[in-house]
Amino acid sequence: MAHLSYVNVFAKDVVALSGFYQRVFGFPEIEAIRSPIFRGLDTGKSSLGFNALDAYELLQLSEFSDTRGIKFLLNIDVDSQADVDRMVPIAVAAGATLVKAPYVTYYQWYQSVLLDPEGNVFRINFMM
Repeated sequence: MAHLSYVNVFAKDVVALSGFYQRVFGFPEIEAIRSPIFRGLDTGKSSLGFNALDAYELLQLSEFSDTRGIKFLLNIDVDSQADVDRMVPIAVAAGATLVKAPYVTYYQWYQSVLLDPEGNVFRINFMM
């Protein structure tokens, strides 16, 4: 069963923008995942992340950042690496564009980066 884990927003200033959501909605920061280019907030059932613009290059999205207006990415979690591998071709067959084939990230998740039919970025993840 898949579920929504994170919504990430690309931000010019991750500290200021995440601070706004903390102040307005009272979402606490998830300090364990803080980095110079990322802040995460606990929204209760899922999380809201804020990526610095450096993340465009990290996710191989630089060529889409200006022309497609990518401002966020959805992270959909699945139960295994095999589920990531199984679901990527299903997503592509349904109209998604594969941006980055499944790989292990530096933070030890197994994921693939895709664009939905309207150009919004999402990842299919397995947190190892």
